[in-house]
Amino acid sequence: MSSHANRKIICFGLGFTSLSLCDRLLDAGWEIAGTVRTEQKANLLRSKGIRALIFNGLEANPAVGEAIRESHFVLNSVPVLDAVDPVLEEYGAEIANSPNLKWFAYLSTTVVYGDHDGAWVNEETDCVPSGKRGRNRLATEEAWAKLNLPLHVFRLAGIYGPARNAIETIKAGKAKRIDKPGQVFSRIHVHDIASTLIASMDNPTASPGHPEIFNLCDDEPCEPRAVIEYGCELLNVAPPPLVPYEDANLSPMGRSFYDDNKRVSNDKIKEVLGVKLRYPNYRIALDELVRQ
Repeated sequence: MSSHANRKIICFGLGFTSLSLCDRLLDAGWEIAGTVRTEQKANLLRSKGIRALIFNGLEANPAVGEAIRESHFVLNSVPVLDAVDPVLEEYGAEIANSPNLKWFAYLSTTVVYGDHDGAWVNEETDCVPSGKRGRNRLATEEAWAKLNLPLHVFRLAGIYGPARNAIETIKAGKAKRIDKPGQVFSRIHVHDIASTLIASMDNPTASPGHPEIFNLCDDEPCEPRAVIEYGCELLNVAPPPLVPYEDANLSPMGRSFYDDNKRVSNDKIKEVLGVKLRYPNYRIALDELVRQ
C-alpha cells in the first residue's frame, strides 16, 4: 500500500462501496475525508475516525475544497443526478488543479456497454448504452476524461456484500425468480471492489490525458435466477415460483437491468493490477455469508 506520507484520500459519496474501501484504509493508517448528505451520517462516520463533510450536491463546501487540495487520492462514487455529476460540476476544476493528486477514480457501471446479446465485452468494446442511465454514465466518463487528470474509470457490475445480497433478500421474502431464457448478469463482491481499488492506488496506471478503464466483476456471469436458487438451497427453503419476465411486474429501474444482456470480462484487472478475487463466483460468496 502507498507510503505513509501519501496516505490521504477524499471519497465523494461515503456509501456501501466506498465505506468498504475506507474500512480497509483506516486499518492501514490512512487519513480519510469524505462527503455525505446529512449531519446525522457525518457524526456516525466521524466516530469511526473519518473526516466526514457535508455535500448535498447543490452547493460547494469550502472544507471539501480544502480536503481535495490536501489529498493524494480522490474517489468519486456519487451517482449521476438528472444527467449531471454534482462532483464534476462543483469540484471538477479543483480536483484537476490539485497540487498533490496522484490518482483519481470514477466508479462507473458496466451499463455503459449496452446490450450485446449475451456476448463477452471488455474494456476495448464499443459502448452503445441502451438506456438513459448508461448514456449519462458514459457522458460523465467522457467529461472527466477532458480534465487532463490521472483518471481511472472502474466499470462496476452488480454490487453485493454483507447485508446486501441474495441471502438477505430471500430471508426478507423479497426474492424473485424471473425466467428470461439466455439472460445473464455479471456481479462483484464489495470486498473485491476495495481490493481492486487498493491495487490501483498502489500502482496508478493512468496519467494526465491518458485515462485507464477497468471492468470490475467476478469470473462467472450467470442467470440471475441461479443465484436465488443457490441461496435457497443453502438456507434449505423452497425457491420462489418461476415468473416469466413479461409478468414479473418489475420497477422501471429493475426492468432496465434486463434490457442489456452481456458477459463482462475481468481479465484486465488480473493482468494489469495483479488482482486475485476473493470471491470469483457467487457460490463462494454466498457460502461465506451463510456461515457468518
